[in-house]
Amino acid sequence: MGPFAKLGLVILGLLLFSPLNAQDSKPYTVEIDLRDQTAFLVRNGRIVLATPIASGRYGHLTPTGSFKIVEKERNHYSSMYGKIVDARGNTVVSDADADMPVPPGGKFIPAPMRYFMRFSGANGMHAGYLPGYPASHGCVRLPEEIAIAFFNAIEVGTPVTVFGTTPRGQYSGQFTGRSRFVDPRFDSRFDPRYDPRFDPWWR
Repeated sequence: MGPFAKLGLVILGLLLFSPLNAQDSKPYTVEIDLRDQTAFLVRNGRIVLATPIASGRYGHLTPTGSFKIVEKERNHYSSMYGKIVDARGNTVVSDADADMPVPPGGKFIPAPMRYFMRFSGANGMHAGYLPGYPASHGCVRLPEEIAIAFFNAIEVGTPVTVFGTTPRGQYSGQFTGRSRFVDPRFDSRFDPRYDPRFDPWWR
């Protein structure tokens, strides 16, 4: 069994059998390592769950510091970012700001941010696309099944610590940090359906 299959089984086991819920007598904390592009769900000083992330890219860096969860929303949509489509529904701007001009008959479609957990201003953790490098506008993207586990485990007031320096460089779509975690769903070596030209803005 390969390392990625083993990782999948470990994650599945944690999701199915670990008591990841806010009613637990020992509250959870979250730690986010920007350099390693990894997030940790911690309880009583022990790591319960670790996951790859995609944090804010340069120009939209995820803030570092000590925060707390201030809001949870299962079906959240960005008020600032999304895509612009024309009258036929074709994407004309895949990484659009809400104040960009829209072609006649077109519209701005806000980006979904499911299982949103806000911790600093407009920034939060949520389910999203992980290309293998910092790529967001400041939020911390998680694989969806991991976002669900975090969402169910933490509550408003849960401490969140963000530390480390966002890696800088030319990214080719492969993870460049030191973390041992890689999400194989978004790599052509593991899924032949993967097409890097596909517009993944909403994932």
